[in-house]
Amino acid sequence: MIKVMNLEKRFGDVTVVSGVSFEAERGDILGFLGPNGAGKTTTMRMLVTFLPPTSGTAEVAGYDILRESAEVRKRLGYLPENPPLYNEMRVTEYLKFMGEIKGVSSEELKSRIPDLVDICALSGVANKLCGHLSKGFRQRVGLAQALIHNPDVIILDEPTSGLDPVQIIEIRKLISSLAESHTVVLSTHILPEVTEVCNKVVILSAGKVALESDLEELLQDRTLEEVFMESIALDTSRHSGSEQVAIQ
Repeated sequence: MIKVMNLEKRFGDVTVVSGVSFEAERGDILGFLGPNGAGKTTTMRMLVTFLPPTSGTAEVAGYDILRESAEVRKRLGYLPENPPLYNEMRVTEYLKFMGEIKGVSSEELKSRIPDLVDICALSGVANKLCGHLSKGFRQRVGLAQALIHNPDVIILDEPTSGLDPVQIIEIRKLISSLAESHTVVLSTHILPEVTEVCNKVVILSAGKVALESDLEELLQDRTLEEVFMESIALDTSRHSGSEQVAIQ
């Protein structure tokens, strides 16, 4: 479903993402981890075709993000950390609008919107203005818009950021259920969240892949926190060593 091949992104003389490669299959929930500034958001923006890579490429559902970006967008749902809601629209109006933009027929939306209202537990706010929603419900509406066209791949950037414990548990359950028919990339700073819902993990450090592994195999004798810190420390030492060699 997702195949990332040597992605690189430079802004002027600054390289933010360098040679990133990883894969995720249908049914995978991939935890996408890294410290601040590791290149996670930039990588996701390239995958969803918001940013063109400087070099390398990726395939989403078999389509190239550069040569077939329109086809990629048809098969991909994206929830950024701050959902792009229109505050003056009611929830169902917003979902209808987003569905139409994404090419869903009016007939299909008649059943699709009620289904998503139920799946994302939005029945109590379906007729409310988006601008009057709490942070938790805004996240739910954002997730519903990412699912409105029933995409093959869903990319979620910090989907539980700012939520209370009950909301976090509910969103995690929803994400887990998506693996039945989708591939999910979950970017988060909350390591227990990855342990709870993901079956695979990719850790970025300084714009490069420090680790890619199946989660069950990885955590047989260690915690994810230990793995994360070891991966970041090892990758940092590699970069430091390379810099010293270059200086000499």
